[in-house]
Amino acid sequence: MKKLIAGNWKMFGHGGEAMGFIEEVRTKLGGAAPKADLLICPPATLVERFVRYVKELPIAIGGQDCHVKPNGAFTGDIAANMLSEIGATYCIVGHSERREYHKEDHATVKAKAQAAIDAGLIPVICIGETLHERADGKTLDVLKAAIKGSLPDSDKIVVAYEPVWAIGSGMTPSREEIAEAHHALRRMTVPGVRLLYGGSVKPQNAKEILSIPDVDGALVGGASLKAADFLAIVEACP
Repeated sequence: MKKLIAGNWKMFGHGGEAMGFIEEVRTKLGGAAPKADLLICPPATLVERFVRYVKELPIAIGGQDCHVKPNGAFTGDIAANMLSEIGATYCIVGHSERREYHKEDHATVKAKAQAAIDAGLIPVICIGETLHERADGKTLDVLKAAIKGSLPDSDKIVVAYEPVWAIGSGMTPSREEIAEAHHALRRMTVPGVRLLYGGSVKPQNAKEILSIPDVDGALVGGASLKAADFLAIVEACP
């Protein structure tokens, strides 16, 4: 199975940037099959536009969040089936920024993941420890609790290990730390579930990270906003 390189655009990007990104990807690929499966998760305002832009390109499009319910009086939220209806095939849930700023707990993340599955989407479920938890030697305990509390009983999921302290900080865990976490997650999850690493992944460190056993791809933040950087990470796949 190819590795999965997923780009999380967060709250960045407008229509012109989306078109420019896709046109650059189209040009650089030149009709060749990429070395990895590709996924872009833009802001909700760009999902439908990206779906149109990537026609005939081997790129999947996903949302960055969804509500636990399929409809209702939830101003500002988006349902998983709404994302599916406009062509998305994945949805990120439980990102550390959602957990921190929107106070989402494991139960909420699990409900969102199940909502995504019910709508025909593949949830990318994010988990990871804080710097304080890492310093206290609690990383594996945190991951175990997250797996138990945030994952629905399904193999139609992707798990993204994102040490919270590495996201956007420029800091990256050592090869040994990433390997230990992914090895533990492999034992905790059902066979076939892809395990991504996220947290300051960039072209300069992608080759080393993607060569680590049990790392099935990467969830990329800032480096996914530039087509050249995103494709350089794809090319780093073994």
